[in-house]
Amino acid sequence: MSKLGIGLIGCGNIAMTYLRNARLFAGLEPRACADALPAQAALRAKQYGVRACTVEALLADREIDLVLNLTVPAAHHDVTLAALAAGKHVFTEKPLALSAEAGQELVAEAKARGLALGSAPDTFLGAAGRLARQLVDGGAIGRVVTGTAFMMGRGMEHWHPNPAFYYQAGAGPVLDMGPYYLTMLVNLLGPATRVMAMGTSGSEERVITAPGPLHNTRFKPETPTSVLSLIEFASGAIITFGASWDVHRHSNANIELHGTEGSLRLPDPDTFGGTVSLSRRGDGWEAVDTADRVYGAINWPYEQPDRANYRMLGVADLAAAVAAGRSPRASGSLALHVLDILAAILRSGENGEAVDIATSVDQPPVLQEDEAAAFLARTP
Repeated sequence: MSKLGIGLIGCGNIAMTYLRNARLFAGLEPRACADALPAQAALRAKQYGVRACTVEALLADREIDLVLNLTVPAAHHDVTLAALAAGKHVFTEKPLALSAEAGQELVAEAKARGLALGSAPDTFLGAAGRLARQLVDGGAIGRVVTGTAFMMGRGMEHWHPNPAFYYQAGAGPVLDMGPYYLTMLVNLLGPATRVMAMGTSGSEERVITAPGPLHNTRFKPETPTSVLSLIEFASGAIITFGASWDVHRHSNANIELHGTEGSLRLPDPDTFGGTVSLSRRGDGWEAVDTADRVYGAINWPYEQPDRANYRMLGVADLAAAVAAGRSPRASGSLALHVLDILAAILRSGENGEAVDIATSVDQPPVLQEDEAAAFLARTP
């Protein structure tokens, strides 16, 4: 497979993870980077041996086959649309856009131009997600009837020096962290059809306690900081999803699925590895650590690794998809459906009514172990 020339737009902290991980994959070659702050692009270029340039120059560069959109969420739509208009494949960080309507425009544009569109999260392609899919598809817990998914924490202001953007409309715990949980659920259960939700906020103002120039200042959240929802899937399963930045400590599992033959417990879907546990007909949990599987080995943070982070795996699959003439697994269509679900959760929380999901999507094809390993240029 020939190398796919990659140009990054957006050179913040997440760019370091993508550029570092790119060396793991055989079909990828980062070649250029651009940022609204030229000094930031120059820094990443020096660190990772790529060219720094303007956004306009990157989009016009014939050596760039794919644009990796790592800008802030509010810019995702416009940058992706410009890249598609320039004839580039695109892989964007989540969310695909700030609204389902804007996301639909991107999916339609990519299809009309015959270009591949992919979107984070790609964590469901990691070792834990693949094992969970294998167990669910293999009938290990029978037909999934119900389950829970919880993303709960204190928020960002205790560690981030300027966290207000996390609490703006278009962000919040649902749109910022929800994509990891819902993408995993759609991967395991298929598309959702309807949601009901309620939302609230723990406080009218948040206090920044992290060190920095804004220490001890306050800001007002513009979106609910706690939302509980009930999601109905086309398969018949009903899942409770809770997302909150008002929780100091809890004991809820990240994701649990309960079926006619048993139960399945998944690790944090914001990581590629972790322990998957299976209970057969109420027996004790059988725990399987995925650290010895492809994309399950602990490798991040770089200095003191405690989890698996293989961001760029979805880009590697997209490169293989382009070569094979198929759709990428972490596709724009999958990201659009997840965005539609999350937007419906927020809408239901506002109006107190059930909301039907307008879009649908097929479950991503299973990423087999040999295919996953074939993406690698070297062992992680």
